[in-house]
Amino acid sequence: MGTGLLTSEAADRIVTTCRTAIGDSLRSVTYFTRDDYEQVYLRSDLERDADLSTFIGHEWRGFKTAQTAYEGSELGDYNYTIRVFDNGFLLRVTSQSEGVFVTTDGLTMNDFDAVATAINAFLEERDVN
Repeated sequence: MGTGLLTSEAADRIVTTCRTAIGDSLRSVTYFTRDDYEQVYLRSDLERDADLSTFIGHEWRGFKTAQTAYEGSELGDYNYTIRVFDNGFLLRVTSQSEGVFVTTDGLTMNDFDAVATAINAFLEERDVN
């Protein structure tokens, strides 16, 4: 599935990466840049009715704000964000030019760390190419 933002291979790879790390708890995967986005996966039992453009705007601004706010802090470098909701979680992993947010059912912290590490590797590899 080519998205225009991602090649078919890249879209398949990010979905496979997330499915491998999260399994059946994966709800959706959305790839985004500062100017555009593409939902590359949505679990079949969910409706395609989320306002993704609002999510993307918020997540992009949130990344920039968090990165700037914590820069040089004793906490170390900013890695990723987890948002907790009544019906699931949102994990955001972002580089300087692109990002991925993943929605899930319940996961452990180790699960979140594993998928964030895998998504970071995907984004870093894209920056090199």
